[in-house]
Amino acid sequence: MFLIVYLLMIICVLVCVSFVTLLERKVLGYIQLRKGPNKLGFMGLLQPFSDGLKLFFSEQVFLYKSNNLIYYMSPIFLLFLSFLLWTLFPFFINVYNYNYGILFFMVCTGLGVYGIMLSGWSSNSNYALLGSIRSVAQVISYEVSMIMIMLCMIIFVFSYNMLDFMFYQDMIWFMFMSFPLFFCWLCSCLAETNRSPFDFAEGESELVSGFNIEYSSGGFAFIFLSEYMNIIFMSLMTCIIFLGCDLHSLFFYIKIMIIVFWFIWVRGVLPRFRYDKLMYLTWKLFLPLSLNMFLFYLGVLVYLLN
Repeated sequence: MFLIVYLLMIICVLVCVSFVTLLERKVLGYIQLRKGPNKLGFMGLLQPFSDGLKLFFSEQVFLYKSNNLIYYMSPIFLLFLSFLLWTLFPFFINVYNYNYGILFFMVCTGLGVYGIMLSGWSSNSNYALLGSIRSVAQVISYEVSMIMIMLCMIIFVFSYNMLDFMFYQDMIWFMFMSFPLFFCWLCSCLAETNRSPFDFAEGESELVSGFNIEYSSGGFAFIFLSEYMNIIFMSLMTCIIFLGCDLHSLFFYIKIMIIVFWFIWVRGVLPRFRYDKLMYLTWKLFLPLSLNMFLFYLGVLVYLLN
């Protein structure tokens, strides 16, 4: 039962990823006053399948000077981590349910940086290496703030189980109880998923596509799939932790799509940050704020318990 449900969910997620790419191209098109893909099928609806076929059937590049084993394993490792993250999707029926789901999420996001680092290093290209080094510094920095924000929310529910966030947000969403942290979380999500304006690992203007420059065909497709699966999962986590987690209703999934749309919209309207500004934002703003909020919530909890 576990395997059947998980496979069904993965298929749904992969279909969702394909249409999120179409949504992104459409939204960016309308932001730039053009139509976006609209030729293939009705309103361009078959475009994602065409892109997928083109990616997997295009020629695979074999690099002479790369570290071959790591070079080919890194995209598979990134995709595997994204699949692992989706085991955390909260189910009511006793298919599977993690009591330590939040901890597992922290571990998987922490491991994600190794895939990018190894893919950049094993390509033996200066551009790819620079992109991976940037990514390591960025993801590690923002993880600290992200974990502190999650700890602040865990104080509210006193549990690592994601379903508990639903029970405790029955009357009021946590977003209204911690408004500044919600915005810090959204910015950290952008940085964790390497999205604009924090897409320094893929700085096309200076690094020619960054850490994935030497990948083609299946390897590039796996990195691409992994990135978009992570975007959808971070949107899911935002809804679970801050926006009510009402798993019964259709509104829960509409909220996820609104946040996915927000990811795309940010890419269309904001320019890329300067790297020192990126580091300043997390170490000088997000981390002190989340630490202070954590101590404040802890103090309120101790006062109430006494």
